[in-house]
Amino acid sequence: MMERKLSRKELKGKGTELKATMHVGKDGASEGVVEELVNQLKANKLVKVKVLASSSEQKREIAEELASRSGAVLIEVRGNTILLCDGRYVE
Repeated sequence: MMERKLSRKELKGKGTELKATMHVGKDGASEGVVEELVNQLKANKLVKVKVLASSSEQKREIAEELASRSGAVLIEVRGNTILLCDGRYVE
């Protein structure tokens, strides 16, 4: 998908074209969610995550936890959606 490093603005633009491929529910950023995120980041470099209303944590907290535990870079939190990118592809 991406071969060069992109700015956050470019990544946000690419993120608008993506559909959420992961959902975070009431268990929050569980180990299984983090493992799946790591796998998707390896395959796709840019991942959109939907936080369901049943989640007990704040969206920003979930986003920061997912980013730190997976080694990803948090690009954007908009509404119930989180956009994360593999750190090797961010300027």
